[in-house]
Amino acid sequence: MPKAEGGPPAELFVDGRSIRISSPDRIYFPALGVTKLDLANYYLSVGEGIVRALRERPCMLHRFPEGIEGEKVHQKRLPSGAPSWVETVRVDFPSGRHADELCVTELASVIWAVQMSTVEFHPWNSRRGDVERPDEWRIDLDPMPQSGFDAVRRVAEVAHEVLAELGAQGWPKTSGGSGLHIYVRIAPRWGFSDVRRAALAFAREVERRDPAEATTTWWRKDREVDKVFVDYNQNSRDHTIASAYSVRGVTQATVSTPITWDEVRTVVPEDCTIFTVPLRFAELGDIDRGIDEAIFCIDELLEWAERDDRNGEQHPE
Repeated sequence: MPKAEGGPPAELFVDGRSIRISSPDRIYFPALGVTKLDLANYYLSVGEGIVRALRERPCMLHRFPEGIEGEKVHQKRLPSGAPSWVETVRVDFPSGRHADELCVTELASVIWAVQMSTVEFHPWNSRRGDVERPDEWRIDLDPMPQSGFDAVRRVAEVAHEVLAELGAQGWPKTSGGSGLHIYVRIAPRWGFSDVRRAALAFAREVERRDPAEATTTWWRKDREVDKVFVDYNQNSRDHTIASAYSVRGVTQATVSTPITWDEVRTVVPEDCTIFTVPLRFAELGDIDRGIDEAIFCIDELLEWAERDDRNGEQHPE
């Protein structure tokens, strides 16, 4: 796909830094006419929220140099040409290789990433202080093809019930797609394998309480097509999902949007877009403020995991 002309560069000033936006008029979302500059202005409008979601986390960038109808680039390593003030964090891979990934500490880094054609931000669930110890437990409710969002709502309510009994505060958000995410802050005391075991134990409890609609079946081909997969594997090392306030690279320019538990019952995910979320943010601010103070200990969930092991529950690899 040939690149469209994007007009002369624009200059944005973000917290005292000047960021040049090349080809600002290039269309990124053709069905909506949304340009590269529109995308940058969106992220400016939700600045506090996107920085809170990404702060000090290794971050994979989903880049669309020719807009969302062109090739998507999954960028782990920081793109070349970054200003000296853009920070990184080094992560290692089982292959023995490593990557210096974007590590957001300020809004200017987000806008620079947009200049580099980033649409989506996919952070790790750990921070650079100790990338091997997550501080975020992620519950991903992923509907199968014949399971609608109403089923996601009902499974989310069951998850909310279990979280309340554990004394954990969950922070829901739309995924920007067909599902729902719930985040829980945890103390960075455990490695990825323990957090994943805890997440699996939680998912199994949700499945026990709602067997008609929730599943933890590992292989997609074995899942019933009308159920919601409680995806504990999003807590595995180097697995990432779109952050709060990240735009998604889809036709409708939907946004992964933090919502309240009351809104879980009424939200229409397709209505949370690059156009509507700035208005919502201007009215409500970041409804995830306070998330970093709501720390949960996963010891009880690890006890549930031990119980499941004793009961012969299969532990998927």
